[in-house]
Amino acid sequence: MNIPLIELTTQHQNLRGEINAAIQGVLDRGDFILGQDVSKLEEEFADYCGAKYAIGVDSGLSALELSLRAFNIGTGHEVIVPAHTFTATAAAITFAGATPVFVDVDPETWNIDVRKIEAVITPRTKAILPVHLYGLPADMHTILDIAKKHKLIVVEDACQGHGAKYKGQRVGSLGNAAGFSFYPTKNLGACGDGGMVTTNDAKAAETIRALRNCGQRVKNVHELPPFNHRLDSLQAAILRVKLKYLDEWIASRRRLALLYNKLLADSNVITPAELPGYQHVYHLYVIRSKNRNALQSYLKEHGIGTAIHYPTPVHLQPFYTKGEDKSGQFPIAENICNEILSLPMYPELTEEQVETVATEIINMMVPVS
Repeated sequence: MNIPLIELTTQHQNLRGEINAAIQGVLDRGDFILGQDVSKLEEEFADYCGAKYAIGVDSGLSALELSLRAFNIGTGHEVIVPAHTFTATAAAITFAGATPVFVDVDPETWNIDVRKIEAVITPRTKAILPVHLYGLPADMHTILDIAKKHKLIVVEDACQGHGAKYKGQRVGSLGNAAGFSFYPTKNLGACGDGGMVTTNDAKAAETIRALRNCGQRVKNVHELPPFNHRLDSLQAAILRVKLKYLDEWIASRRRLALLYNKLLADSNVITPAELPGYQHVYHLYVIRSKNRNALQSYLKEHGIGTAIHYPTPVHLQPFYTKGEDKSGQFPIAENICNEILSLPMYPELTEEQVETVATEIINMMVPVS
């Protein structure tokens, strides 16, 4: 028995004809940089998210950084961000020249604890950067209310949230802007790196288009910082093929997650939360266990792939500690990072494989008499 954490080959085999034709179209046209597939993907993805504009970039990190820069957030500013996320979330703030201000996470959803945001707002605070972690939307109404009260920008980190919904509205259309990642393992993944910004702000969209392309609004006139953060046409062509199937894949992920939830209901592990009005898209299916390390080792011995997303909260990463002991600052995030374990999750996973994973978890948890 071998059940990988994620398996990409089947999906690509199923779409081989469409993907090959899309790639051949780019080769025939030769429009490799900001070609027609990029502009068409931007239109299609904006429509999918319910946003007015979408701008293709080279990664999710770039999408977040350029979103912040488009709203003039940089040196001397602070941006509020959850302590439990991938490091790229905070890195985008750092690269924009601002300072990430960490906040602990909610013990139920593992997203930013909205009750703790206002306590860290200072005159230097310019934005909140909530994360739709693992595919579960953050509490956006509360975040937007806080932002409105304090005149802050909200940039959604939707890098794991493609297609997720909050109160009936897709993420990516809720804040001032949002950043998506098309890393190959994402729910909508390229065959390489890629990203997208969505926004309803025309000025921000225009600025990001210039920033990604060497600071040019007009060719050879470099008004803005000359970054090169363009999404290439080959990746855009592949993503256009896959976007048509995204809702189908999300439905499969949700069906498999519900099965996991049912099978693990009486076990000693904590399964993911999904609150009323939130649609989780299960980019990752993450459980919590007091015996996480032993459970991971046991599953590995039985041919089941797992991973830890993420073993160290961002405020304890060496880049941000600068040699200081900052443990204990955000106890919920730190405790979660000691217990989380990602189980196999991808649209092509079978119900029989989910049943096998759940059975092995229960077998490991039940003492042998």
